[in-house]
Amino acid sequence: MSRLIIAVAPFLLLFNWSAPALADWRVAESDNFVIYAEDSEKDLRKFALMLESYHSAMEFVTGNKIEKPSPSNRVTIYVAGDQRDIRRLARTRSRYLQGFYIARASGSMAFVQDIRGKGIEPSPSMRTLLHEYAHHFLISSMRFGMPRWLSEGAAEFYAASRFPKDGSVDIGRPANHRAAELAYAEDVSVHELLDPELYAERRSNKYDEFYGKSWALYHYLTFSRERSGQIGNYWRTMMTGKSSPEAAREVFGDIDALDKEVSDYVKQRRMFYFGLKPEQISTGPITVRTLSEGAGEVLPLRMISKRGVTEEEATELVVEIREVAAKYPDEPFVLEVLAEAEYDVGNDDAAIAAADKAIALDPTVKNAYVQKGYALFRKAEDADDRDAAYAAAMEPFSKLNKLEKDHPLPLYYYYLSFLERGAEPPEQAKHALERAAQLAPFDQNLWLNVGFMQASEGQIALARFSLQPLAVDPHGGSRAEYVQGLVDALAKAPEGEPFDLSRVIAIPRVEVPGPDDVDKES
Repeated sequence: MSRLIIAVAPFLLLFNWSAPALADWRVAESDNFVIYAEDSEKDLRKFALMLESYHSAMEFVTGNKIEKPSPSNRVTIYVAGDQRDIRRLARTRSRYLQGFYIARASGSMAFVQDIRGKGIEPSPSMRTLLHEYAHHFLISSMRFGMPRWLSEGAAEFYAASRFPKDGSVDIGRPANHRAAELAYAEDVSVHELLDPELYAERRSNKYDEFYGKSWALYHYLTFSRERSGQIGNYWRTMMTGKSSPEAAREVFGDIDALDKEVSDYVKQRRMFYFGLKPEQISTGPITVRTLSEGAGEVLPLRMISKRGVTEEEATELVVEIREVAAKYPDEPFVLEVLAEAEYDVGNDDAAIAAADKAIALDPTVKNAYVQKGYALFRKAEDADDRDAAYAAAMEPFSKLNKLEKDHPLPLYYYYLSFLERGAEPPEQAKHALERAAQLAPFDQNLWLNVGFMQASEGQIALARFSLQPLAVDPHGGSRAEYVQGLVDALAKAPEGEPFDLSRVIAIPRVEVPGPDDVDKES
C-alpha cells in the first residue's frame, strides 16, 4: 500500500498525513490509463492490465467501441494511501469513502487507496474505481443523460466484476458488496427509484439502500427473460421527452408488481452474469517505469495540486513545491508541478518561467504548455492590447496542439481567445469547441459552452440536446438545477432565432475544478 510521503512537509502535516520511509514511485501507461503508485512493477502492471481488461469487457458487453483517447485525455489514477488520506483529499469525513473521481478536460483523474485485491476479487477501493470508470465509460460512449438510478445501477452492475488469472473477465456478477446495505439499510422502493421527486420527499438522513436497490433493478431487467429489452425501451422512451415515472409506467406496467419481482430476485441463490473468455478481451501494450528521485518526491504534492486547492492551501503548497524544485532544478516533471503551483497562487510570471524551463529541458512535457497558457490568458485579461495578448496566449496551446492534435484544451482555448476579447469566433473556432466537447464528453463545462454557442446561433433544439444530459446528471446538484433552468428557457425560444443564454445567467467558463468539484463514491 502506498502513502503520501515527503521528508519535511508542513503542508502535509496540516492534513495530518503520515510519512513512511521513502520508496520508489512508478508510473504505468496503457491505452486508456496512467497510473502512479508506490508499488512494485509486477503489481502495477497487473493492475493496469486489469483496468484495460475491464475497459475491453465493457466495450464487449455494451457494444460501444470508444475511440482511443489522446495521451493527455487518458484517466490518471493516483494510488494515494489509506482511507484517512483519501478522506482528507476528498474533504469528507465519510467513513464509507473508498476513493473518488474528478472529470475535467485537462485530464480526468481518480484517487484510490491500493491496487491489490484478494485473489481475483478487487479490493473495496479498487471496486470504487471500477464504479467510477463505468460512469466515465458510459458518459464517453453516449450523450443522453441517465436518470440517477439507471446511472448508479449500471455503474454497480459493471463494478461487480472479477478478474480470473487466465485473463477472462466476469462482469455483471452479484453485487455482494451491497448485500449488507440491501439487508439492513433503510428501504428504497422501485417507485422511489423511478420517481426522483418521490425519493426526495421520503428520504431521511439515514443511510439507505439506493445504490444496492438500483443495482438490483438494473441486474434484474438485464437478465430477466420476461422483461427482455425493457430497460432499453424505458431509456429510449425517456429520450422522447417523457419523465422517468411516465416512461416507467408505459414500459414496465404495474410498478408494484415490478417492485415485488425485484425483491424476490435478490433472494435467489444464483444469478446470471457475463463470463468473457480471454479471447474476447483485447488489451494494448503496457509500459511501467520508475520515476526519478525528484519526481517521486514531488508526486505527493502534485496529487494535492491536481485535486484542487483553496487559496490558503495553494499558498502553503507552493512553498513545499519550491523547496523540492530547489533540490531538483533540472527535472522537467518537478518544474511543471511548480508551474501549476505558481499559477494557483496567482504568480503568473513565475508560472511562465517554470513552464519555459521545463519545456527547454523537455519539449514533450505537455502540462507545462497548459500552465503557461493558463497564465498568459489570465495576464491577457488586463492587457492594453488585448488582441496581441490573446494571440500570444494561444502560442503554448498551439504548440501543444502540434504535439497532440486531439488534446481538448488547445481547441477550447482557441475558441475562448476570441470570446474573451469580445470578437465573434470564426466557424473554425466554433467547430474546435464542439470537437473539444466530443473529445472530453465528461467535462460538463465544455458542454455548457457548446450549449451557449449553439443557442446564440439560433440552433435551439441542438442547444437543448447539448445541455439536457447536464440537467439530469445524478451528481449535478445545484449545477444540474441551473442547467435545467437554461433548458426550460430554451423551450420557450423560437428555433432559428439567436438566443442569449447569458440573459438567464452569466456565461460559464472552463476552469480547473475547485476543491469541492469531485464525484465522491462509497
